[in-house]
Amino acid sequence: MNIFWWAKFRSTKSGIKLHTLFDSKSSIPSFMYISEAKLHDVRILGYLDYEAGSFYVMDKAYIDYKRLYVIHIRKAYFVTRAKSNMRFRRMYSRKVDKTTGIKYDQIGKLAGVYSQKYHPEKLRKIKFYD
Repeated sequence: MNIFWWAKFRSTKSGIKLHTLFDSKSSIPSFMYISEAKLHDVRILGYLDYEAGSFYVMDKAYIDYKRLYVIHIRKAYFVTRAKSNMRFRRMYSRKVDKTTGIKYDQIGKLAGVYSQKYHPEKLRKIKFYD
């Protein structure tokens, strides 16, 4: 609490989060943001400038279809794990070699009312088992 006095978490605790965008080509972070621990991870997506053709790999805590659609509009890509309650309507499947660990590769759209409104374009859903 002496060091991060501004990052109140509870009355007797302080906490911070270090949000990092790692550039795999240069092996150095290209963006860092220190926040209070109580700030939800997905809010950081609003601070990023997305580079066309880049891939943004993130945890499922960052799933917000409105914000992820911005990545799509900027001609970039995102990779994340799907939440268990994601409603997805498969349009067609792509052929896969199951010996590689890929169980299926599907193209479809979100089926939820709000998720479809916020991300109206097609998505690719892949199930992989290692």
